[in-house]
Amino acid sequence: MADLESLYEAILKGKLDVAKAVTTEAIAENVDPQEIINGYMSRAMEDIGKRFEEGKAFVPELLMAARAMKGALDLLKPLMKGAASHRLGKVVIGTVKGDLHDIGKNLVASMLEGCGFEVINLGTDISSEKFITAIKENQAQILCLSALLTTTMNYMQEVIDALEKTGIRQEVKVMIGGAPVSESFARQIGADGYSDNANAAVTLAKSLLSA
Repeated sequence: MADLESLYEAILKGKLDVAKAVTTEAIAENVDPQEIINGYMSRAMEDIGKRFEEGKAFVPELLMAARAMKGALDLLKPLMKGAASHRLGKVVIGTVKGDLHDIGKNLVASMLEGCGFEVINLGTDISSEKFITAIKENQAQILCLSALLTTTMNYMQEVIDALEKTGIRQEVKVMIGGAPVSESFARQIGADGYSDNANAAVTLAKSLLSA
């Protein structure tokens, strides 16, 4: 029998090889992928997120946990083609045009995925056109914009303006994050919310969807 509690521990401690080994064992035993994700993987990501907020864990631990979770999740994905209905919602995420930073953005993407969202990660240096295409193709409910430079943060406004012009602004909630942005900047550009860490981003995404 696969010891799924050790999967929880492996993700919490960022042990990728152990997480993959236990997941492989659980797959061989036909354990329901949603049970693995909701009962153990998401719980581990939520707990590491709480520890981070309480100052008991730091960014390296979050990154290692996210890496372990992603490794295990990748093994489950082929079994979940028909399980979209279990997802909390769809999120398109990317770093805006002109900005090539992606560590924080990838961490947010991993946390969202680990906590039950379907995530379409577009990468870095993404234009408003690419964001809009991805939202339409995936019927995403949330758009996450990231920027690490003061020179690129203003492009977030351009993306929101483009959503308005295309007529889909009302269909998608816009979240922003990154070192130079703030709550007041989010209000200024008409975003729906701002978060300064990956755990807060998950909480915000859940609250925006239930609003």
